Amino acid sequence: MSLRNRFLSSVGLTAPCLAVVGLALAGAPQGLAADLSAQQQPMPLPLPPAVPAPQDVPFGSTLSLSVDGTDLARHILSMKETIPLPTRYVEKGGDFVLLYPMWLPGNHSPSGTINQVGDLTVKADGKVIPWLRDTVTVSAFHIDVPQGTKQLEVSYQLLTPVSPKVGRVVMTDTMENIQWSAVSLYPAGYFTRQIMVHPSVVFPQGWSYGTALRSDGTGSGSKVSFQPVSFNTLVDSPIFAGKYFRKFDLTQDDKVSVTLNVMADHPEDLAATEAQIQAHKNLVKQANLLFGSHHYAHYDFLLALTTKLGGIGLEHHQSSENSGPRGYFTHWDKTFGMRDLLAHEFTHSWDGKYRRPDGLWAPDFNTPQRGTGLWVYEGQTQYWGYVLAARAGLMTVPQVKEALAEVAATYDNRQGRQWRPLIDTTNDPVIAQRSPQSWKSWQRSEDYYSEGQLVWLDADTLIRKLSGNTKSLNDFAKAFFGTNNGSIITSTYNFEDVVKTLNAVQPYDWAKFLHDRLYNTSTHAPLDGFTRGGATVVYTEKPSDYIKSYSDLRHVSDFMFSLGLTVSKKGTVSDVLWGSPAWQAGITRDQDLLAVNGESYDPEALQDVITSAKNKDAAPIELLLKDGDRYHTVSVTYHGGLRYPHLDGNTQLLDALLAPLGASNAAGSAAGK
Repeated sequence: MSLRNRFLSSVGLTAPCLAVVGLALAGAPQGLAADLSAQQQPMPLPLPPAVPAPQDVPFGSTLSLSVDGTDLARHILSMKETIPLPTRYVEKGGDFVLLYPMWLPGNHSPSGTINQVGDLTVKADGKVIPWLRDTVTVSAFHIDVPQGTKQLEVSYQLLTPVSPKVGRVVMTDTMENIQWSAVSLYPAGYFTRQIMVHPSVVFPQGWSYGTALRSDGTGSGSKVSFQPVSFNTLVDSPIFAGKYFRKFDLTQDDKVSVTLNVMADHPEDLAATEAQIQAHKNLVKQANLLFGSHHYAHYDFLLALTTKLGGIGLEHHQSSENSGPRGYFTHWDKTFGMRDLLAHEFTHSWDGKYRRPDGLWAPDFNTPQRGTGLWVYEGQTQYWGYVLAARAGLMTVPQVKEALAEVAATYDNRQGRQWRPLIDTTNDPVIAQRSPQSWKSWQRSEDYYSEGQLVWLDADTLIRKLSGNTKSLNDFAKAFFGTNNGSIITSTYNFEDVVKTLNAVQPYDWAKFLHDRLYNTSTHAPLDGFTRGGATVVYTEKPSDYIKSYSDLRHVSDFMFSLGLTVSKKGTVSDVLWGSPAWQAGITRDQDLLAVNGESYDPEALQDVITSAKNKDAAPIELLLKDGDRYHTVSVTYHGGLRYPHLDGNTQLLDALLAPLGASNAAGSAAGK
């Protein structure tokens, strides 16, 4: 279909229709009153022809894609793509469709940055060929290819955000993050694993880079040319590049290359000690022991220590894509509140990238995904992230137990669980796309992460109890994720497959166990993982070291379990707990807290006031708030004192499951004793 006819079709008109309309208008009597009873009612506009559906056949030729990443001042990435055309287009021409990736793995939603694409130009044999965006699938571009055209030369830009107010910043004066999904177009009508691409990048002079891609050795100067890969592998292999860069070898005895690639805003932030790097080596060792396999030819951790580049935590099959605080190494004793992150992303190589819920696998990057299985994909990964961080020494066992106490308290106080089951939150990546929420504790967010973590802690401790400490979730991990050692081909699964493997490890009614925790509403979070071993969540007036670290990293003061709010360092209320004293008083997020009992707000002063109000005869706490241009004072009646969660009682079961694995207990049996 020509671009002209496609346009006419998209608006519901054809050339004969236009002629009839013109004659009718020309012959209509002037001034004649309309017969309203005979007026035709509107009818739905016909949809344009569908974009070609993906087929599992080879595209036939290799695309060439070059990215220029040197325009740091304007934050612009410029691309040139050469696309050899299939024989049928060479012989007959026709409508050739290019797609911009929208459904991005790890985002679980149609979050492609198509709004940032600019200056799209298509040429063939030196002549410009017009393109037309599909009016329904707006990520599709139709090109009316002339007969005899052998290849297309496509150029375009990615106008990346120049500040956080516009979006996630991916280019700064010292680093950049190139995500191939954002800088590439691909032919419609093919499984993307069947499209081969030869990529290259021009970096700023003197910069180093890290990626799971491997150089083909043909680049020169600041240009790096990579080995051809499938479009799937390309999108799954982002690049971190920077002026200040270090690489640390984490390779284990199996000789499978693992590298920690770190870039930073400042060179001094790269000063890692041998003990710190050893903890990262331990992570690789403990993951290999846990899963009894690997599913990468090589693995590259990508870590940016920055306050300038936009934050990110994204998994890939053969790499991570993460950011952390500047003091990740240099303030090691204060940054442990986020050091489960690399363990989480590394786990995804097995859980999410290799084994993937069948609804989250798609033939290309524009076919919708379904997130029902995210309670495994993210929930169990969240669990192993904490466990592996402890086993590796990235966090201490007491720190991880403090972190688990905070998770338990957070979700046990989340009243939204009374109306919305956990399984429904797996739709949130599509529903909300991680946009801010007014009442997160009532609306619920992507709770399949951390409440999912509690479900898997529950399952782990139950397996240990039922088996007399001869089996554990370690055995499930090896059986479920450890298959086909060395393979990087995705293996899909469904709910029944999870239940079947659990039953093979330890017979039980796992279908009911999981259904009760996923599909039912409840008053309390699933905390049997603690109580089964004799531990309970209690509250004291002293925050744990984990809460201090996590609050500092988030730049907030935490009063969530007392007044029911958190406050940013600038004094802005960042969250309010549904049903809490702050909620009862009508406080909402994004109000500025200016004064407490008539004195200027500061965190220590509010702590003192909350402590003083423990006397039940004490007056309500007076808070002066600024909401836009309106000032108002609220009275908060609260006498409970400061409250921070901790674990009390017998935590030996937690100590056992957090203990490092050794070569003699790789399956996990001894770890459960």
